[in-house]
Amino acid sequence: MITKYTSEIFNVLRKGQFICSNSPNDDIKKLYKVLEDEETFENLYEYFYQINYILEQGNEYFYFSRIENNADLDRKLEKAFQWIDILDFFKTFDSSFDVGYRFSPSDIVNQLKNNADLKVKLEKLKNINADKKSYSDRIKKIIEKLEKDNFLTLENEITETYKVLTSLNYLKDIITAINIPEEIENEIPE
Repeated sequence: MITKYTSEIFNVLRKGQFICSNSPNDDIKKLYKVLEDEETFENLYEYFYQINYILEQGNEYFYFSRIENNADLDRKLEKAFQWIDILDFFKTFDSSFDVGYRFSPSDIVNQLKNNADLKVKLEKLKNINADKKSYSDRIKKIIEKLEKDNFLTLENEITETYKVLTSLNYLKDIITAINIPEEIENEIPE
């Protein structure tokens, strides 16, 4: 049985967005509840699979994946490495950075003044914010990227407070899936 929300779900997910349980958007929360029903999920999985979209469920989020050719896989790997660097930056900013975490760009800028590790990690992200000079502009550019990729949302425009969405679990799952065998873990590259 296909739900009356099928086209709404498709329109969100086909853009590479996530449907998260903790989204502040009531429409997204409604779609999450629809997908949370196991029978509905299975029916929509079959429905979307027929048009080459794979409906996936993560830890409190849903997304589309597709079977990719090698060129697309290389592009995705490059993007995954960038996400890892971004997540490393935010974990250096605050080790408790995780789903539900709230922050403002000014919090990060203030910490940059006294945290050399954070400054180094910001420099590693030059490919995202190369055209930006000030710390504030560079941080905002990184936040814009995470917001565009649907890992953060602006929760309060006045205080410029952002909230981390459950889709961050997707990034954490990618990192967890990276397996470095113990025998080469401590090797020094030649």
